[in-house]
Amino acid sequence: MKGKNFIRIWIVAVTLTLAACAGIFSERYLFELSEEDSRLTLSRSDHQIILTALEDNSIEVLYKKERVNSFPSFAKQNNLKPVKVNFIQKDDVLVFSTSNLEARFDLSNSQLAFYQQGKHLTTQIDFNRLERGQEFKFSLDNNERLMGGGQRVLGMNRRGNRIPLYNRAHYGYETHSEQMYFSIPAILSDKNYIITYDNAASGFLDLAKTDKDTLSFESVGGRAAYIVTAAKSLPELTENYIKITGTQPMPPRWALGNYASRFGYRSQQEVLDTIEKFIKEDIPVDSIILDLYWFGPDIKGHMGNLEWEKTAFPEPEKMIATLKQKGVKTIPITEPFILSTSKKWYEASSKGVLAKNNAGDPYRFDFYFGNTGLIDIFDSNAQQWFWQTYQGLFSQGVAGTWGDLGEPEVHPDDILHNFSDARVIARGDEVHNIYGHYWAKMVFENQRKLQPNVRPFIMMRSGFAGSQRYGMIPWTGDVNRTWGGLKPQVELSLQMGLLGMAYNHSDLGGFAGGEVFNKELYIRWLQYGVFQPVYRPHAQAHIAPEPVFHDQETKSIIREYIKLRYRLLPYLYTMAYENSTQGTPLMRPLSYLEQSKRDEFENTKSYLWGDAFLVSPVVEPGLTKQIIGLPNGVWFDFWNEAKYSGNQNINFPLSLNTIPVLVRAGAFIPMVEPVQSTKDYSSQKLTLHYYDDKSINASSGKMYEDDGESFDSISSGKHELLSFSSSRSEKNLSIKLSHNGGEYVGRPANRVVELVVHGIEVKPEAVLVEGNGKEFDFDNDKKILKIEFDWNYSELVVDIK
Repeated sequence: MKGKNFIRIWIVAVTLTLAACAGIFSERYLFELSEEDSRLTLSRSDHQIILTALEDNSIEVLYKKERVNSFPSFAKQNNLKPVKVNFIQKDDVLVFSTSNLEARFDLSNSQLAFYQQGKHLTTQIDFNRLERGQEFKFSLDNNERLMGGGQRVLGMNRRGNRIPLYNRAHYGYETHSEQMYFSIPAILSDKNYIITYDNAASGFLDLAKTDKDTLSFESVGGRAAYIVTAAKSLPELTENYIKITGTQPMPPRWALGNYASRFGYRSQQEVLDTIEKFIKEDIPVDSIILDLYWFGPDIKGHMGNLEWEKTAFPEPEKMIATLKQKGVKTIPITEPFILSTSKKWYEASSKGVLAKNNAGDPYRFDFYFGNTGLIDIFDSNAQQWFWQTYQGLFSQGVAGTWGDLGEPEVHPDDILHNFSDARVIARGDEVHNIYGHYWAKMVFENQRKLQPNVRPFIMMRSGFAGSQRYGMIPWTGDVNRTWGGLKPQVELSLQMGLLGMAYNHSDLGGFAGGEVFNKELYIRWLQYGVFQPVYRPHAQAHIAPEPVFHDQETKSIIREYIKLRYRLLPYLYTMAYENSTQGTPLMRPLSYLEQSKRDEFENTKSYLWGDAFLVSPVVEPGLTKQIIGLPNGVWFDFWNEAKYSGNQNINFPLSLNTIPVLVRAGAFIPMVEPVQSTKDYSSQKLTLHYYDDKSINASSGKMYEDDGESFDSISSGKHELLSFSSSRSEKNLSIKLSHNGGEYVGRPANRVVELVVHGIEVKPEAVLVEGNGKEFDFDNDKKILKIEFDWNYSELVVDIK
């Protein structure tokens, strides 16, 4: 056993009843405790059970058996450090624990129970080796509710479903889907624990469908391992899960802006003309996505070329440079399929970079785009070959990459992969669910070497638990362009965000189908988009996804919402910082609130956008009002300053110009003036909104800033963190601004701050800035106070008397 400090003891004979035997048989267990590795190993003649404390709140369980493919962990990050563990034996029970989590192995029945500070969470009641693969079973309480599994449209509480663990495209989905692009084999309980099945093979997740009080994970192969993570609250649980699976690196600031995107732009001139139209129409835009026409004139027959189609794109470097001058980044699509009709087929097949058949030849099959092979993304040589395409694109100036069809969309089980990391030959079904995960890993790690100071932007629609640590930005696939397609988008993003994939987003406006432009649906979807992680309208081009190609009223409404998105950039960017450092999702369920009610666990009609906003998208046509269940607290109508007490249902009035957006009393929201692109972003003039109510005695907020692009901004200290706080006495309100951080390119020498205080009931007698009287504006109708002052980063106090 690795490690200096370990204990090895023979445990007295333990009687085990084996289903395969007619009688009873006894066998001894040998256990080893390695304190240095935070690991307990239980050994029998036919297998080992290894318990490892990964953090104080997480324990991994691994079953190992000889002559079974030994795959590495895919969910865990690599830099986990050992923690202090304790071990005791109480009669027939072995107790392995950290300071916060305890695993009790019952020698009499081989069941493994988990406790958090004396509270029972779940018990692994069974482990079965199947004819092909394995199955774990866990106990559930009668009233326990379960989230997780990744992209599904089943409702927030997914108990009672049996769902495939197999990434698969669902074209044109609406209000129900059991199987989609991005499955995550992890379940989150309302008892505040997560079980992550660290296995990438095809399988099933049974959430008390077959047995009403049993949760089971089963797969056709792969790693027989799972991780239990526990916490005292839902926010803490998400953070503890991220400590194990890894945090998402900060995205570049431009990634939070508006995208021009469609299926697809057919020429260089169309690309340039589209961006010019955005500029002419005064609609901000930061990037343009190029679908598959950049390497071929038709949908079919060209996939795998991965070189510019020079008839339509004669000067790609010049086009990319022209767009960059206008503040617009270029992002091209790539796919892992090399068609036998493509320019790269001979090279790919002769160099052995395609997955094989039993004869050792490239495995060929037919799918929608043509006859094809599949890049063996698990083979180190294939990775190097595939990377050459990306390296060439980056040298031409592209700013990010888009990986499509990476489920993979077609992936036969009998295809063979040379899995270099595991030194095994793997069948398709054994590694299917980590194809996109390894693809993102390959791009991320190579781009980090090529461009060490750049934050990778990697958009992919399929991955695995932990894919966020490779900068993956997923979307919800080919959603139908209908009200039914819009309705599940909150559920999809909330579920994914709780399990690390915080930038999960939808094709705004819907992607598939739709014969006639539905103006109201389009507006409602793009309004919602301001409050989802990525703002990217994208669709089949027979109905333009870009707002610049629609009627004047549509453009006017969407223009203001996109500008709102840009005004909110300091707030959005701070959320990105919180996600990168703590794993906090941008979109959060109402059950994230400290005093949330039980029914808020299942709410998909409303959600939290950061810690300040409550958003309730309009997902039905023709509504003039929408019923919203408000959580505890006091809430402001973002549009008209109306104030509501929480813990009640309200009728929120609607117009085509507004969706329900409310702000929590006590919230700070930093904002800036909108710009045409983030190339011109500056927070030198900062508008700081504070929402005041007498029920709030004290509150706090923050704002993170850096240069918007350097990968090491957080670790190097080249950033600043602005802190805001409020305190209230009987008659006075004080707001304090403080600053901490270092220098970075573009940091303002000082700031001009306009402080906007909402909810001031009576015009103040005086406003003091650092003890000096200051002029102010007060709107008695809206109850808004405005003060402007210079701030040189010394601690500053504003007293409102």
